[in-house]
Amino acid sequence: MSGDEVRHGVKLSSLDQEVFPDAGVTKRELLDYLEAVSGRMLPELHDRLLSVVRVLRGQGPFMQKNLPKYTPEWVERRALWADRSRREVVYALCNDLRTLLWFGNQRAIEYHTTLFRGEPANGPTHLILDLDPPADAPFSLAVGAAKLVREALRKDGLDGAVKTSGSKGVHVFVPLAAGQSTEDIAAATRAVAARAERIDPALGTTEFVVERREGKVFLDSTRAGGATVVSVYSPRHRPGAPVSFPVRWAGLDDVKPADFTVHTVPGLLGDGDPWTEEMPEPFVLPADLVEEGHTIPIARVVAMHEGKRRARAARESGS
Repeated sequence: MSGDEVRHGVKLSSLDQEVFPDAGVTKRELLDYLEAVSGRMLPELHDRLLSVVRVLRGQGPFMQKNLPKYTPEWVERRALWADRSRREVVYALCNDLRTLLWFGNQRAIEYHTTLFRGEPANGPTHLILDLDPPADAPFSLAVGAAKLVREALRKDGLDGAVKTSGSKGVHVFVPLAAGQSTEDIAAATRAVAARAERIDPALGTTEFVVERREGKVFLDSTRAGGATVVSVYSPRHRPGAPVSFPVRWAGLDDVKPADFTVHTVPGLLGDGDPWTEEMPEPFVLPADLVEEGHTIPIARVVAMHEGKRRARAARESGS
């Protein structure tokens, strides 16, 4: 087999090379995978600003947000001002198979999107909890934390769908009706995390500082506003090329992240799409959840201010 071909109008090259060390996946196999799941993945990517993790031969992985100058003109894009870097960033919109295959040929392994579609003012389409267990913890810990989050949600009339992160954790997505403010959604996310922590504080924690988590699962409520999240069905830059895969709540105890890889996922899916099948109808957030959330400080901001205070105290004590 040759190392070059044209597929859906995209010239593909070096197809028989491994996409990154320990992937166990060639570029051809990556592209085959992306094509196989495109019918399920593209609706999730549609009209969301895309950032990708690429791996060039002989180099480490890097996150690419700004489209390179050699990007084909047919790739849809949207420019957005980035306050942090004080510059305009031109993001791709991965709205069709040709674009997805072009990114795959660029050795784009991971596909991360904004929580909003179109303009930031549209607000997040989902409330998201990222459940991050300690590095060496069994996956069952993340599963237990997901159940805590679901219990907290259901006590307030909400529910969501769950997927593996493709790494060691899980993501819980709660679909939202349009027209809710980003600030209220961020507040509600903090409140859900706090309520889940109260259900079982020995399992879950909202502590942002890693050293203080005491082996518990971090209930990360910071995926809101301008944050990004790895897309469902996206491969990850991990040995064996695992995939962020949707899991039915009823089957969560019976899986592990390594079950879902570029090689296995197409066969597991068949004709179904567990992500859309498990996703409830969009919710309007309950007022009590939003109100409680507005009383909870943003964890990252608290940690940042505390770090500054500690640094200042250390300087003063050493002077």
